[in-house]
Amino acid sequence: MGGGQDESEERAGGVEPRHVTGAEFDTEILGSELPTVVDFWAEWCGPCHAIAPAVKELANEFDGRAVVAKLNADDYPDILSRYGIMGIPTLIYFKNGQEVDRVTGMTRYGVLKDKLERLLY
Repeated sequence: MGGGQDESEERAGGVEPRHVTGAEFDTEILGSELPTVVDFWAEWCGPCHAIAPAVKELANEFDGRAVVAKLNADDYPDILSRYGIMGIPTLIYFKNGQEVDRVTGMTRYGVLKDKLERLLY
């Protein structure tokens, strides 16, 4: 009888974005064979928390087809500097180790999804 509830619970858990460290960034993100999107965020950032459910949904929807990751901006300012990130949240899309797109600030899920979907082909 609780089939719908089980599906809701499963969806609520789901796949989480991969939290990467600065040391893992080059191998896990730039070295990935799959298209990748990285959410640069910080604990104190309200908009970062607001966009987090959309990032999690990307991780769920693209599981096995793309890498969805998060990197704490406060912990790795050198990586922010490398990519010229001036504000967060910033999501950078990578393909074959190269930045191919980015968004900064609150962005609708559909836009985030479309950008990642385009990298699959």
